[in-house]
Amino acid sequence: MKHHIRSALALFLSLFIVTNISASEPGGRKAVLRAVVDSILESQVSLGKIPGAVIQVKEGDRIICRQAFGYAMKYDFNHEPVIPPEKMTVGHMFDLASLTKVIGTTTSVMVLADRGLLSIDDPAGKYIPAFNSDDKREITLRHLLTHTAGLYEWYPLYYLASDKEECYRLIGSLPLRYPIGEGRHYSDLGFIILGQIIEKVSGMPLETFVRDQIFLPLRMKKTTYNPLTTGRYKKIAATSAGNPYEKRMVYDSTLGYQVKEIDPRQWNGWRTYLLRGEVNDGNAWYANGGVAGSAGLFSTAADLQKIVDMLVNKGMTRSGQFISTETVTAFLTKDKYNNGLGWVMDPVNSFMKDAPEGSFGHTGFTGTSIAVIPSARVSVILLINRQNTGLSEEGLYYNPNQVRMQIFRAVLRYLSEED
Repeated sequence: MKHHIRSALALFLSLFIVTNISASEPGGRKAVLRAVVDSILESQVSLGKIPGAVIQVKEGDRIICRQAFGYAMKYDFNHEPVIPPEKMTVGHMFDLASLTKVIGTTTSVMVLADRGLLSIDDPAGKYIPAFNSDDKREITLRHLLTHTAGLYEWYPLYYLASDKEECYRLIGSLPLRYPIGEGRHYSDLGFIILGQIIEKVSGMPLETFVRDQIFLPLRMKKTTYNPLTTGRYKKIAATSAGNPYEKRMVYDSTLGYQVKEIDPRQWNGWRTYLLRGEVNDGNAWYANGGVAGSAGLFSTAADLQKIVDMLVNKGMTRSGQFISTETVTAFLTKDKYNNGLGWVMDPVNSFMKDAPEGSFGHTGFTGTSIAVIPSARVSVILLINRQNTGLSEEGLYYNPNQVRMQIFRAVLRYLSEED
C-alpha cells in the first residue's frame, strides 16, 4: 500500500511540475513534452505495471525525447525478482513482435514492387501454387497486405508443421475463414505467406533479403532475426516466461482461438524458460525457426527510426533515393478500411487516436509501437517489455494502450502549441 501511495504522489508531483513549465520559455514546449513523457513512464514502472521502456520522439531532423526507463529484465522464469535487475538502456534490443510485419515484410514488398519484380495487385497464386485453388485464386498481394484475404487470424501452425516449408504448405491447405475482400481480419498467416512470396521472388531466404536489401543499406546494425545466433548482441530486453498466454489460446475456448481439428494435448513443445533473444511468437519460433513474415525481428529505437525517417522523407535517405516517392505514397494511401498497405492509418485506433490525416503506425504484442505524423515530420517509437511482468490473475498481459494513447496525446498537444 505504501508503495502505491508513494508512486501516486510521485506522479502527482511530476504532473504539478509539468503544468508549471511555461511553454513560452525557450524550449518550453520540448521541456513540457519530456516532463509529461517522463511522468507517464516513470509512474508505470514505479507502480509495477511494466518492467521498463524506451521512448524516442523525433521532430524533423532532431530527436526531442529519447530515454530509457526501468528494467530490461526484472523477473526470472519463476517470476522471482532478479537481483540486481538489469537496467534498461536506449540501446537495448526488443522483440518487435508484429512490428516485423511493417519493418521487415512490408518494406521488403515495397522494395520488390519498386524494382518491378512484383505488383501488389498480382494474385498470390502467381508465386504460390497452393493459392491457385478455387477458394484462393482471387487473393492478391494487396489483400494479404491489408488483411482482407479471408485467412484465419491465427492458427497454432506448430501443431502440424515443424519447419517453414511445412508451415507454408499448411497455410495453403487451410480453408478460408471469411470472404475475400469483404472485411479486414488481422491475420498473422497472411504475412507469413508474404514472407514466402518475398523468398520466391528474390530467390533468397527472408532473413537474408531483409538484411542485405534493407538493414545493411540503411545502416540498421542492430536489427535482425535470431539475435542470439551471432553472439554480437548483449543487450536484449526479456519478454515472457515461456508462452503461457499462447498456451491459453490453444487450450482456453473462451479466448476464441481454438480450432476444432486441433487437440491441445497432441503437442507439448512449450518452452520452460525465460525468453530473451528468442522470439515470443510461437508460430515464428516453433514452426519457422525464429524467422517469419509475421514476427521474429529484434531491433532498437535508433534502428527503427531509420525506417521511419525513410518513409517520412518519401523514400529518401542520406545515401539517396532508397524507395521511390510513388511507391511510398502507394503504400501509405488509405483503403476503404482506413488503413494503408501493411501500416495502420486509422485515427480511431487507441495508440494513435485523433492523429492528423496521413498518419500511420503499428503495434506489437510484446509491447512495441510506432506512430508517425508525416505532416509534422514527427514520430513516436515506444518499446515496452510488458511480458516480463508476467500474466495477471485473469491470465492476461498488462495492456499498454492507455500509455501509448497518453503519450501520443501529449505529442499532439506539443504540436498544437508554439514556443
